[in-house]
Amino acid sequence: MQTSVFVFAYDLVDEGYGRVLDTVRERAGANAVNLACSYHHARDVFPHNPRRKVRFLEGGACFFRPNLSRYTGLRIQPVVSRLTEDHDPLDRCIQEAEQRGMVVRAWTTNLHNTALGSQYPDCVLQNAFGDPYITCLCPANPDARAYLRALSADIAGRGVQAILLESIGYHSFDHGYHHERSFVPLSPAIRFLLGLCFCAHCTARLSASGVNVAHVRQFVQTEVGKIFDGEPSAVEGLPVEWEALAPLADGELGALLDARCAIVTSLIAEITEAVSAVGSTQVIAMDMSGAAMGYATGLPIGAPAPMRAWEDGLDLPSAASACHGIAVLAYAREVSRVRADLDAYAHLLPADTPLTVGVRPMPPDCYSAAEMALKVALLRERGIASMDVYHYGLMRLHHLDWVGEAVRNMAC
Repeated sequence: MQTSVFVFAYDLVDEGYGRVLDTVRERAGANAVNLACSYHHARDVFPHNPRRKVRFLEGGACFFRPNLSRYTGLRIQPVVSRLTEDHDPLDRCIQEAEQRGMVVRAWTTNLHNTALGSQYPDCVLQNAFGDPYITCLCPANPDARAYLRALSADIAGRGVQAILLESIGYHSFDHGYHHERSFVPLSPAIRFLLGLCFCAHCTARLSASGVNVAHVRQFVQTEVGKIFDGEPSAVEGLPVEWEALAPLADGELGALLDARCAIVTSLIAEITEAVSAVGSTQVIAMDMSGAAMGYATGLPIGAPAPMRAWEDGLDLPSAASACHGIAVLAYAREVSRVRADLDAYAHLLPADTPLTVGVRPMPPDCYSAAEMALKVALLRERGIASMDVYHYGLMRLHHLDWVGEAVRNMAC
């Protein structure tokens, strides 16, 4: 099982490339790193960074020097981080890693990009009322798709082992901006409806699939409008479950949800084709369900994580067939919950699907080396292709020791 650690270019530049790579190799037993090559806005605390303890990240930026010839003729062009002014962090990371017998995997946040959404507001998700969500490019938009194909092929051409595609599907209403406010109470079902995209490109693709998009849009406007007006809606109390929502709008909502899964699958397939044309880099689609359920507490409740992948437009079996593997996030403290989620993924995915599993060896998921050891043992038992440790810059360094201890014990 490969052990890889998520890192930011900020970590490498501020602490030193060699120091970071030596630390994760020696303390975590890692033989790979996942470098964020494109990333979204964030304000993060970096407990051991020698230059900044709290940093606002350059949102939507590429943390490498793009080969601009790959973007010729494209409407959307990359936003480039200031960290690339002196050197290319991706190239430098690959060089330093190779000297240590390690590999580099690229980690990209694709559609969640406020910088590009602000610059190209006609390329973003658009709700039933016509309001743009500038935080998220739409997976049906041809300019967004062309940009992501070029971005992925550009990164693959540098010689990374794999590209982990985070944020490759639709985003919910709650995956929002800074200081979000709503003084109108919005139930989970109403929030879900308010997050559906009805942009021109989604409308065209969904209509071509036979969906009565106008009927669904009117239904959403009516039901959400009732809540805005302080009137009752029969939708308000429904759970966000496929079986509960699919029959709405005379069954057309279910048809829409199916069709948008096909949109996401086709985007993954196009990126995989573009990457395969330039080399042997693997494309791994990330299901964010585990993070959505356990991010804040480490105590997810309800059905196993993959049961909610459809909310992001992710049909897991189809997505797996369109790329080289699936990445999942085991953000849970109890190893029994991680086991249940992995069982559910195994049931859904083709038997030969390589699985990358993200773990957090720190609170709220781990409070001891023993808890981490149980998870490493489970992943070994399941034949997981890669254990990806989140996140070097955001954790206290002694949490790496918990990973290393477990990895070394499993090798004995």
